[in-house]
Amino acid sequence: MSSNKTALVISAHAADFVWRAGGAIALHQERGFDVTVVCLSYGERGESAKLWKQDGMTLDKVKTERRKEAENAAKALDVHDIQFFDLGDYPLELDRDAKYKLVDVIRKVQPQFMMSHSRIDPYNTDHAYTTQIAMECRMIAQAWGHNPGEKVLGAPQLYLFEPHQTERMEWKPDVFLDISDVWDKKRAAIECMQGQEHLWNYYTNVAENRGNHFRRNSGGMAGGRPAKYAEGFETVYPRTVDELT
Repeated sequence: MSSNKTALVISAHAADFVWRAGGAIALHQERGFDVTVVCLSYGERGESAKLWKQDGMTLDKVKTERRKEAENAAKALDVHDIQFFDLGDYPLELDRDAKYKLVDVIRKVQPQFMMSHSRIDPYNTDHAYTTQIAMECRMIAQAWGHNPGEKVLGAPQLYLFEPHQTERMEWKPDVFLDISDVWDKKRAAIECMQGQEHLWNYYTNVAENRGNHFRRNSGGMAGGRPAKYAEGFETVYPRTVDELT
């Protein structure tokens, strides 16, 4: 469905958007948003161990499989558009041209909100680097002097989705999103990621735990909403409100 409401998810690797924001993607698609996902790499070197253990595996074969998995997962989530930049991983690096390519996407999408990784990740520097790039490209997209005449970006919130080991990432969620109604879609997308089957139940448990946090913070025993599954996010920029609730 075409709409004026849009969102942009910037994922370091081809599976990250599924584990960490699949529920948010599916929920907002159902609510009339066109959600675009940009995968900066396939995660072909560092996040495809199961594939590399197969005889005769090559880099191109791994990329092909990871792309298929991501496309199938995007379909399960009803993603409006998924784009693959194929910039390589471990390490992930963007030169000026690649940054401007991402800026072009941001300006074209004009997202109401953006999503990316935690700002710190000592176990996977590709993740933290991606959020640094997301913030930099958001800034460039707002600049009137960059490609004058184009529509500049407003001020979309950047939500940082949950990293794998939060206690080492200094990630502090201040938003919990109830994804119970679309959990089946997220689980279906998770099961598309055949190369990382060891994470399927892990991220199911994460969603259940965040459901508990949603219930507690929405009223708990005094009338909290009975969310079974949720996702947590940390906001980067201040919110502008008309009243406090």
